[in-house]
Amino acid sequence: MILKSLSLINYKNFEAINFEFDHKINCLVGNNGVGKTNILDAIYHLSFGKSYFNPITSQNIRHTSDFFVIDGHYEKDERDEKVIVSAKRGQKKVIKRNAKTYDTFSEHIGFLPLVIISPADRDLITEGSDTRRKFIDGVISQSDSGYLSTLLKYSKIVSQRNSLLKYFSANNTFDPTQLEIYNLQLDEFGSIIHKKRAAFLETFIPIFINRYHAISSGQEEVSLSYQSKLSETSLSILLEQNLAKDRMLQYTSVGVHKDDLSFEIDGHPIKKFGSQGQQKSFLIALKLAQFDFIKKQSNVNPILLLDDIFDKLDEKRVEHIIKLVDDQNFGQLFISDTHADRTEDVVKKISQSYKIIKLENGHA
Repeated sequence: MILKSLSLINYKNFEAINFEFDHKINCLVGNNGVGKTNILDAIYHLSFGKSYFNPITSQNIRHTSDFFVIDGHYEKDERDEKVIVSAKRGQKKVIKRNAKTYDTFSEHIGFLPLVIISPADRDLITEGSDTRRKFIDGVISQSDSGYLSTLLKYSKIVSQRNSLLKYFSANNTFDPTQLEIYNLQLDEFGSIIHKKRAAFLETFIPIFINRYHAISSGQEEVSLSYQSKLSETSLSILLEQNLAKDRMLQYTSVGVHKDDLSFEIDGHPIKKFGSQGQQKSFLIALKLAQFDFIKKQSNVNPILLLDDIFDKLDEKRVEHIIKLVDDQNFGQLFISDTHADRTEDVVKKISQSYKIIKLENGHA
């Protein structure tokens, strides 16, 4: 799969700009603030129908403008595909594939597989469990539309159950039969989600560990583990055990929406004991493992976006990463960097074709 060209109108700092891309490696270079990351985000937007960096649609529209349009031309399975994402202030965002509008965004997820590696990924280590769950769910959803559907149903039931708990509290009343309806549905959907997450991680973790060892030359031992109370007992029992707590808190305190991932290096939490370089290597290994998993599931090489990849990594680790992607197993690659010479020196060592795109104040 290849992104052949990209057109942006009123997207972030770009008024109107067009790009033609190389089928292998594309390097976006320029000073901070010229829009390198915004181009990568536009490519991400075409795959997922949303920004990787700012989920508030209106804030991705260029200042003083009322709308944005992202237009991408792809080649996939020897067919031309055109995807357009557009948004107007005060209106619902629209995604079109070959001029046909999707009924729901979820229908589009997985059609244009993509992995992004960005400094913003550090949130996976520093932020709460919600960020790590989104990572798991995002990887599985790209190759399993049924999983995404189940996840949406589960989230809706949690919201409805929470509303009922608030109603009970506000009106000083309680009806266990009403709550039981939601409990049964949560148990059904939650069990499916838990099983699919556990099965995914059983496959994913060995891939991740291999990727980390390749990046770090086996200097450290890392681990990744799934933390879920459903591994020990059913959700129906957990909901029953935590009923008094849920009534007091007025929300559902147990379930797969509380699952987490544990990240460790040499037996200790990487958040506290990992250096910046080790943390970045950990995150890059996670994302490259994501690439491997999606490729295996979809039989398509995902597009790989590397945003500011050289930041906080020593030259040896950067060299390992470049060697990893200098491989026919990888497809199209987009790299952003502030140093044009550094980027070109690195990609020249790769036996793939490449294109350097220099950006300056919203222009190429």
